[in-house]
Amino acid sequence: MELSKKAKQIAPSTTLAITAKAKKMKSEGINVISFGAGEPDFDTPQYIKDAAIDAINNGLTRYTPASGIIELKEAICNKLRKENGLEYSANEIVISNGAKHSIYNALMAICNPGDEVIIPVPYWVSYPELAKLVDAIPVFIHTDEKNQFKINIEELKNKITPKTKAIIINSPSNPTGTVYTEEELSKIAEIVVENDLIVISDEIYEKLIYDGYKHISIAYLNKDIKERTIVINGMSKAYAMTGWRIGYTASNKEIASLMANIQSHATSNPNTIAQYASVEALRGNQKEIEIMRKEFEKRRNFMVDRINKISGLTCVNPLGAFYVMVNITNLKGKMFNGKSILTSLDFANVLLEEEKVAVIPGDAFGDDNYIRLSFATSLEQIKEGLDRIDSFIQKIK
Repeated sequence: MELSKKAKQIAPSTTLAITAKAKKMKSEGINVISFGAGEPDFDTPQYIKDAAIDAINNGLTRYTPASGIIELKEAICNKLRKENGLEYSANEIVISNGAKHSIYNALMAICNPGDEVIIPVPYWVSYPELAKLVDAIPVFIHTDEKNQFKINIEELKNKITPKTKAIIINSPSNPTGTVYTEEELSKIAEIVVENDLIVISDEIYEKLIYDGYKHISIAYLNKDIKERTIVINGMSKAYAMTGWRIGYTASNKEIASLMANIQSHATSNPNTIAQYASVEALRGNQKEIEIMRKEFEKRRNFMVDRINKISGLTCVNPLGAFYVMVNITNLKGKMFNGKSILTSLDFANVLLEEEKVAVIPGDAFGDDNYIRLSFATSLEQIKEGLDRIDSFIQKIK
């Protein structure tokens, strides 16, 4: 029996694989330090949990409209208006089972077989695979850490063909922490409009920005680009609600209608209880969110300083999210106890086996010269983990 050729072409998530391996070692009593986390280590704020309990006790446990409850859509519209300067109506919002599901809905709604989707490298691991799932072709544009991993405008122009349908922007970025300025987004927007393209703007890390920088949505720039933008966001990162699985899109009515229809057949509505909890998250006191952001910034500062003091490693200072891309170019081609380190995956595997530290190989993000470290873990764990990495590198020859 021949199974789906498309499914066989989808690469498994390296981030999940490394994390699973680290968790298995921990379950066996091994003292593993994990820098693989793609989620905050904080608990969901109590006021949000209380809202979920109230929803259950009040019997709000049935199906909702496939694209989400009106209360949450209105709360999102209010949030976008107040925080992002964006005007959307409730029928332009689609609530989904997490931001990843939102991106899938967006690609399903806009792509035809053979359409090209431009994706900056390093990229979040799922972008290329999601494009493949909808029979689109991922087209990669490589970025340079000397430019904070930002898109080079001339290279972007060169990547556009008659088959180009969309470009994915992730600001702040996973895995690089890149944050685009309004001026930089304006240059991208100009090219998008000129070439009749669509922007999928992944803004899931928007509240995790440091050094006084401000998040700007590309949809904010002008009416033309807003009409061509699908804003992706959700509750997972800012509100420590990863397991609640609530994401959302904001787009023009035609695209929103298509996404809602797709979702109605694929999954029906997202979790009802989590939707009501998300209403309270958006409407409630945001002080706890700022407390988490400040703690992430403190950890980032320590991690970046410590990494750049380790011989053989370098990194740029991420301006958002909770990841650091660490350059391991100087270590590739060397040996550790007879084991060759030729790739970022080799580095990650040997480090986990020998020093019990889990990191994500850069190959998962399209650039084998890096590893990704998450600072969504305690400062104590960060200190211990980086000490182990330092010790490990001193033994590499």
